[in-house]
Amino acid sequence: MKILHTSDWHLGHILYNDSQEEAQKDMLRQIANIVNEKKPDVLIIAGDVYDSTQPSTSVQQMFADAMVNIHQACNEMTIVCIAGNHDSGSKHMIFHTPWKALNVHMIGSINNESDLNDYIIEIEGKGFVVAVPYAADRFLPDDVWNRLYSIVDERNRDRQLPVVLTSHLAILGSDWGGHDFSSDKSIGGLNCMDSSIFDKGYDYVALGHIHRQQDLNEDCRICYAGTPVAVSFDEVANGHGLLFVECDKHGEGTKVTPISINNINPLVNIPADKFADWDKARQLLRNYPDDVPSLIRLNVEVEAYLPAGANDEGQLIVKDKACKLTYINTKRKDSNQQGKSGATFTTSEFKKLNVADVAKMWIESKGEKFDDVIKEMLEEVQSRLSDNNE
Repeated sequence: MKILHTSDWHLGHILYNDSQEEAQKDMLRQIANIVNEKKPDVLIIAGDVYDSTQPSTSVQQMFADAMVNIHQACNEMTIVCIAGNHDSGSKHMIFHTPWKALNVHMIGSINNESDLNDYIIEIEGKGFVVAVPYAADRFLPDDVWNRLYSIVDERNRDRQLPVVLTSHLAILGSDWGGHDFSSDKSIGGLNCMDSSIFDKGYDYVALGHIHRQQDLNEDCRICYAGTPVAVSFDEVANGHGLLFVECDKHGEGTKVTPISINNINPLVNIPADKFADWDKARQLLRNYPDDVPSLIRLNVEVEAYLPAGANDEGQLIVKDKACKLTYINTKRKDSNQQGKSGATFTTSEFKKLNVADVAKMWIESKGEKFDDVIKEMLEEVQSRLSDNNE
């Protein structure tokens, strides 16, 4: 079975008031071209199709057009698309019946009352895809991973076809570089699970949610495809693209090959991996090529604040360039006072704090102890807020 694994398209994403629509449309065209070239048996989209649970009509149209184009690139291919935590599970399922006419399986939600057979898609003569959309822990059916595998195993016993699982969740030990909210046990409002939940016998686990492309074990059996193109300046160094997976027979291992996606409007940090003072940063901006379309984030180290008129000066520097200065990201020199009473932060530094960081500073400023119980309560609140946003 040949599988093309992608996730976290985040269609409709707005980056500092800049629409990514043209870059995302080009990304989708590239995916259709890859499908045409590779002719996979199945395309797996592992959640976070949209950036918001309330995508605009134009963004939904962009998705629909892309799915038709991708289907036409390989008519016999099956498409399995699960909902992620940024998607609305119920809206994901609205048109699941007509989508089946194009061999597209939209899997939006799961709970304790679900018929697990509905989450198993057989690729005729090739293998099985077990599709589990995002769900809060309390909604997931008990022992769902093993129960699903047991159903497949019964159907597969005499054929030994490859068995693939796709889900949208966070795994302990994964590299979450680029995410806005994270802690040891919770990422983006999702509680982390141990990869051992997949030990039962899945030949390949196609994951979504973490934006960095990565494999979580030595035999490349459990993988995040990551975002096809960067959606944050903090993740530009990540590997971006899709994963092409080949698995001939159940239990005989997989071959995973990364496929790059080109961003026609790439995100660029200046300097690339550190901060510079304002004089150095604006000189680097002047030296940036005039003819390279891109979105620029300047990383500037300041004594206290940016010089007056810095943003206007930056905009003037790029006025005749193909790039756009999107944001000036500031960091205070020797900023090592976070968490202490009376600490001050730049706007950029404050945005990088998560809920637990802010609560810890406030509680300790009152002379109280911030312990694990309080931390766990905050993580539960964060998770519930994430659920209610669907």
